[in-house]
Amino acid sequence: MARAFWLRAPGEGEVRPVAVPRPGPDDVEVRTLFSGVSRGTETLVFSGGVPQSQYAAMRAPFQDGEFPGPVKYGYLNVGVVEHGPPALAGRAVFCLYPHQTRYVVPAAEVTPIPDDVPPARAVLAGTVETAVNALWDAAPLVGDRIAVVGAGMVGCSVAALLSRFPGVRVELVDIDPARAAVAEALGVGFATPEHAAGECDLVVHASATAAGLARSLELLADEGEVIELSWYGDRRVSVPFGEHFHSRRLAVRSSQVGAVARARRSFADRRALALRLLTDPVFDALITDECRFEELPRLMSRLAGGGFPALCVRVRYEQG
Repeated sequence: MARAFWLRAPGEGEVRPVAVPRPGPDDVEVRTLFSGVSRGTETLVFSGGVPQSQYAAMRAPFQDGEFPGPVKYGYLNVGVVEHGPPALAGRAVFCLYPHQTRYVVPAAEVTPIPDDVPPARAVLAGTVETAVNALWDAAPLVGDRIAVVGAGMVGCSVAALLSRFPGVRVELVDIDPARAAVAEALGVGFATPEHAAGECDLVVHASATAAGLARSLELLADEGEVIELSWYGDRRVSVPFGEHFHSRRLAVRSSQVGAVARARRSFADRRALALRLLTDPVFDALITDECRFEELPRLMSRLAGGGFPALCVRVRYEQG
């Protein structure tokens, strides 16, 4: 038996006992060390905000149950392989698995964590993978002027990767002035929306607000492009396609982690790259809070209520 976090009904979470099957010859049994709360998506699920038309698209790889609930949801899990093929036995691995103390999956579904990446940091692998996909879509150039609007987990991961590009001007834009400290740790500039630098060649939008998208368009130079990373769930968003949108030849393009943005790369390639990038300790700035596994129901209520301004909350398990 194991224990797992379930959404009983929108706004109501609980920890339940769950049965774990015996691993087959091609499976691994993993004991969880840490998991991460992907705040934007998981609070949307917790609040019952997934539209019915997107139930299939939003399904997590190892989700149990159905939207809006009861459902077991999550996808940032780091554990150690206790039973499995010799090449994986005893290894720390990342898996797109919900918040659960122990689980069995096919061995091909786990990715070994490099020895120089602390398992406690590796919970960010799924978020950094989203950022990698976004930058494959965006294809920034040397010397570009770039804004990242929305300093959540995904926006900060994008900014952290962009800080490595030569000659670029990167500014993280958020309504919360406290995010300036995170931007400084990542090595990029910071501004509130009204003070953000314009004439951008590229804007990556990750605030999940209509105001953020409108401001992203305003920050573009002529023929600039917004890469839209936000997921709005069942909310309708108004986009200002009037005024100067057509005359300045602006563009908005979606980026979504459910598809790999480079045809020559696989999901496994992208995830392995994300884990290699996590050798950089700068990513520790994204993990702002930690809780015990048993505290998840109360934590999710606080996050969904908007009164807890965390980035990534790392969940620690008994032996993590």
